[in-house]
Amino acid sequence: MGIETALPDRKGKVFCELPKETNSRSKRSRRRQRKVYPVQKLYETCKEVFSSCGAGIIPPPGDVEKLAAVLNSMKLEDVGLNPEMPYFRTEAPDEAPKITYLHLYECEKFSIGIFCLPPSGVIPLHNHPGMTVFSKLLFGSMHIKSYDWAVDSPCNPCNPSANANPSQIQHPGVQLAKVKVDADFTAPCNSSILYPAAGGNMHCFTALTACAVLDVLGPPYSDPEGRDCTYYFDFPFTNFSVDGVSVPEEEREGYAWLQEREKLEDFAVVGAVYDGPVIVEC
Repeated sequence: MGIETALPDRKGKVFCELPKETNSRSKRSRRRQRKVYPVQKLYETCKEVFSSCGAGIIPPPGDVEKLAAVLNSMKLEDVGLNPEMPYFRTEAPDEAPKITYLHLYECEKFSIGIFCLPPSGVIPLHNHPGMTVFSKLLFGSMHIKSYDWAVDSPCNPCNPSANANPSQIQHPGVQLAKVKVDADFTAPCNSSILYPAAGGNMHCFTALTACAVLDVLGPPYSDPEGRDCTYYFDFPFTNFSVDGVSVPEEEREGYAWLQEREKLEDFAVVGAVYDGPVIVEC
């Protein structure tokens, strides 16, 4: 902008005559005060929080709170996005809206990414095996429905004493889960956190308006390590029955049967280049 050239000559002369030691000290001070972008702070906090974690290992409560606080303060502009971008528009009204994924960072300990959803976009019900996941709604409104496997159910795949006989299940392949969250969320709101066996490890996102979700996964998905993503159908509790499994009638709406699904005909995720502030590895 040429600000310096517009200053009086006297000021320029004074600046040039500063002792070298003072000038050097001023430069060091400016480096120390250099702005740290929120996304860089997020990366550095993730690196600290997940440094000693792995699959099935949850960060200490203080670290969870620390990372959640960083995410809670983040805004859409912090990652170089705005609601007018094409990611948030429905291209073909007669087709399922495409979800756009922006990859920010990934290592063996954690990953950072953003899902951009146009109105009515859906990320189907899926799990996060052995992961602790932080999700921050950056703008817009969405409905979140999440489940955890029903504790002590003979159909719970995480229950070591599960002994349901498949012949006793009217619909083989279904597993009992308990609803954790079934609600609408509108930004600004706090991050949601799920854990390997609690907090709604299996969730579904439905965009009520255009919206964006910043996701932190620790550790990330990994097929070689057995952390692949599994998708599910969910059915009302009353649709099936299993000997030895009973739920009081007034509580049945809080339970559902989940069944793994192989094909996702109406779900498309496309990758796009992240153009926001750059993460500098350290």
